[in-house]
Amino acid sequence: MDWCLRLSLGYTKDEERATTDNNGCKPSLGGPSMKILMTSDLYTPAINGVVTSIQTLKQALEAAGHEVRVLTLSPKPGFDEKEGVYSVSSISLNKIYPGARVSFTTTDWIKDQILNWQPELIHTHCEFSTFKMAKAIAKDLAIPIVHTYHTIYEDYTHYFSPNKKMGKKIVSLMSKHLLNQVNYVIAPTQKVKDMLMGYQVQSSIAIIPTGIPSQKFSHVLSQAERQELRSQAGYQEGDRLLVFLGRLAKEKNLSEILDYLSQREDSSLKLMICGDGPYKASLQSQVNELGLSDRVHFTGMVDPNQVANYYQMADLFVSASTSETQGLTYIEALFSGLPLLCRQDDSLKEVIQTGLNGFAYQDVEDFYQKLDRLLADPKTLSQMGDFARSQALQSFSAQAFGQAVSDLYEEVLDDHVPASSQAKSHKGLSTLRTWG
Repeated sequence: MDWCLRLSLGYTKDEERATTDNNGCKPSLGGPSMKILMTSDLYTPAINGVVTSIQTLKQALEAAGHEVRVLTLSPKPGFDEKEGVYSVSSISLNKIYPGARVSFTTTDWIKDQILNWQPELIHTHCEFSTFKMAKAIAKDLAIPIVHTYHTIYEDYTHYFSPNKKMGKKIVSLMSKHLLNQVNYVIAPTQKVKDMLMGYQVQSSIAIIPTGIPSQKFSHVLSQAERQELRSQAGYQEGDRLLVFLGRLAKEKNLSEILDYLSQREDSSLKLMICGDGPYKASLQSQVNELGLSDRVHFTGMVDPNQVANYYQMADLFVSASTSETQGLTYIEALFSGLPLLCRQDDSLKEVIQTGLNGFAYQDVEDFYQKLDRLLADPKTLSQMGDFARSQALQSFSAQAFGQAVSDLYEEVLDDHVPASSQAKSHKGLSTLRTWG
């Protein structure tokens, strides 16, 4: 089954084109309604690519008539019935990784509620605390697990291991052990699938790129609106504006872009950095040391409702990250009609169409060669922006994302054979008061 082809074309399992509602989601994903439990150590109000992916998928599936709930970690336990979110009490691990949490205790009544609800499938999005909980629930209900591998932990070893080689080995062994316990793995890109196969993961792996709700980027700024926003932000007519939007962490390699900017004295070339994170202070210090304070502007966190405007204010989206599984901000930029200039990485193979919606660069000389080519002709740049927007709508819609995942759920459920010939009766499960 070619999941990438189905996603890009937006076909159902019966190869019929989907009709969409006002939210960009198909009224029905072609199969019976399902109860899906998603698990993640992080969820809203946290903001990152994983959370965005979960929210997008949850909304797409719910719009199609499925019932979806989320199990996550929180400072205190609870159940938000309106949002369908179970929160398990946990403690912060900010000293190890900003925003991280861990749970060592059980919340009996939450597990009882989930067991009584009886989900048909669990979709895990994290490999730590809530993964263990998901395994226990799946065992009690004899249901399958689908897992999305969101994070390339090899690029995060500096948070927990002083030795990069040892850190990579730990990641490989951990990933192999955990993923061989699930029924199916979703990889956002071929890059991730190849990496997992290199870890010797034996579970089946489907490539399903994460989609974006297109309605968030439906308003295209007029030239007057764009100029007004740029003026309010302090940019002059004639400024050539680059934008980076994302988490300010070491693995994003944004310091490389700053180094590149310092190598050309061009007062019209500006960089707007949108977001926050543990590396912000270091980046600000670098800006001052390089004498870029008049060319680089930190906006801080951006209102989610204004994200599209920040993209559209700029001329190009730039990134030097090689730690992306897919790069949702890259997709958001494309939806906003903004061409890309990003460091060469295998994650870009499904994203950048060279010369049509952007370029990948290899070093500083290549960066400026392609930057100059992109900014030399405003008309061509505008045409590339139009192509970027149309490509994103075709290949990365929330509807296509939800369709592909829903089809995979159906296949997993059809193929699932419980460990025992007969699933446990739920009668008496309320007495099973441990996550495993």
